[in-house]
Amino acid sequence: SQSQSTLLSIFSLEYQKRMKRTHARHHTTEACETYYQRYLCGVMNNAAAPVLFELANEMDLAPSLMARIVLEKFLQEHDQVTSSKPVINGMLRDPSQIPDRVLANQVYQCTVNDCCYGPLVDCIKHAIGQEHEILLREKLQRKKLSFLDEDQLRAKGYDKTPDIILEVPVAIDGHVIHWIESKASFGDEYSHQCYLQDQFWSYWNRFGPGLVIYWCGFIEELDCHRGRGILLKDCFPEDIITLHCIMDSEKKR
Repeated sequence: SQSQSTLLSIFSLEYQKRMKRTHARHHTTEACETYYQRYLCGVMNNAAAPVLFELANEMDLAPSLMARIVLEKFLQEHDQVTSSKPVINGMLRDPSQIPDRVLANQVYQCTVNDCCYGPLVDCIKHAIGQEHEILLREKLQRKKLSFLDEDQLRAKGYDKTPDIILEVPVAIDGHVIHWIESKASFGDEYSHQCYLQDQFWSYWNRFGPGLVIYWCGFIEELDCHRGRGILLKDCFPEDIITLHCIMDSEKKR
C-alpha cells in the first residue's frame, strides 16, 4: 500500500545503515590492498569488463565506495601521497580528471550504476529535496501565509535554520507552529534521532515549536514530541488555523 518513493527511501536508508556497519571491515589496510590488487588483475585480463563494479557486488560494498577505495590506492601508488578529499570527490564527479583512462572508465561505471551512493545519487537527492521545498513554499503561498525561507534567513545572518520560518505563527492539531522543516525522505528511528540531535532541537531552542514534514512517511511512534513542540506530518496540513481564522471566528460570535 506504500508509494514507490516511500519504499525506495526505506531501502536507501537501510542500505546506508548496512554500509556504515561494515565500513571498518572494508577500509582496513589489508582490505584496501586486496581490492586494489584484484582490480589490477581484473583489468589486466579484460580492461573492458566492469571489473570494479563486479568486485563491489561480490564484496557487498556500494560501487561508488569501492571506486573511492581503489582510486585512493591508485593515487597513493602514483603520487606517493594521499590525495585530498576535494581532489578525490572531484574525480568521482568527473572521472575524465583521472589520469588513467581504464580506471576512469571503471569509476564511471560504478558511479552511474550505484543506486544509493555517489555523485549522481547526491544530485538526484538534492534535486528531490529542492522540489519538495518548492512545493512547500507554493502551498504556503496558496494559504497566504507570510514566511521567510532558508535563503532569506541566511541573508539575515542565521547560520543554522529550518526551511521555513513563519512570520506569523499558525496552529496545527491544536499546537502552535513557528517553523517548518521539509524532509524528502522516510522518517525511520535512526535518521529521526540524528535529525533531532543535529537540527530539530536547535530550531526549537531558537525559534520555538515547529513542524517536520517527512514527505515519504514516517514511523508513527516517532511522533511523540508534540507536547514539547515538534510535530510530524507526511504531507502539508490543510487544517491550518491562522490568526485571521481566529479573528473571523470571534467576529461571528
